Amino acid sequence: MRLLLFLATSFSLTAATPYAVFENVEFSHPGDVSLKLDAHVPEGKGTFPAIILVHGGGWNAGSKTANFVKPLFPVLDSTGYVWFTIDYRLSPQYRYPAAADDVEAAIGFVKKHARQYKVDTRRIVLMGESAGGHLVDLVGARNKQGVAGVVSFYGPIDLVAFTKTRFRTTPVTQNMKDFFQFDELNDAAWANLRAASGATYLSKKTPPFLLIHGTRDEAVPFELAGQHMDLFRKHHLKSDLIVVPDGVHGVVNWEKEQRFQDYKPQLVAWLKQLLGR
Repeated sequence: MRLLLFLATSFSLTAATPYAVFENVEFSHPGDVSLKLDAHVPEGKGTFPAIILVHGGGWNAGSKTANFVKPLFPVLDSTGYVWFTIDYRLSPQYRYPAAADDVEAAIGFVKKHARQYKVDTRRIVLMGESAGGHLVDLVGARNKQGVAGVVSFYGPIDLVAFTKTRFRTTPVTQNMKDFFQFDELNDAAWANLRAASGATYLSKKTPPFLLIHGTRDEAVPFELAGQHMDLFRKHHLKSDLIVVPDGVHGVVNWEKEQRFQDYKPQLVAWLKQLLGR
């Protein structure tokens, strides 16, 4: 397992340039749903690397500006990159693969409107936390549209392993049953979970991944990060891990103590190493 130890003092969480913010831009309209994003665009000529941020919330809650992801906003500003935070369709009204399709649609929108938002289409990274981490794991592993990397905050890439680990002694939650379309863990349910797992689609097209995970996470147990790293090693793919000692589930919970903040400059350093300035 490769742990990352960057020189955190080399990076400041201060925006490199002022940003223009474009709120509630429609990026997709599946059926009768208007999906919106907020675009944060640095001043300057560009082009710039870009990050597409996908919120968590158990696949049935959250939004592009929910508290789940707000702690990441200043971090993204500090990169000097273009960044987008997106909404997607939620269960139980909309089930898998709707949310994954929406993330794909967001990538397509950003690439189509790259000139407007000063995006370098060769340097786009997906970033997600929790359920959003699962979605970027899946979309990034398949990599149909050529993203350059994935940052997954405690996102399960193998839903079979996640289900067997998280629900060893407790019933599967209703939100999982709703989103992945099963009532009980039978053969059909396991097939659905495999089909919705990024682990199923790993290939030479899969870009570098960064995992960020707290050691006291009970919602997505920390041992899954090690399994993820082993899986990527087996497939000869690049994946790095930033460990948050004693961190529970959720970046919003990490905000409560200064000792949980070291991941921020390490994340920025990883992005700079992958994407440049």
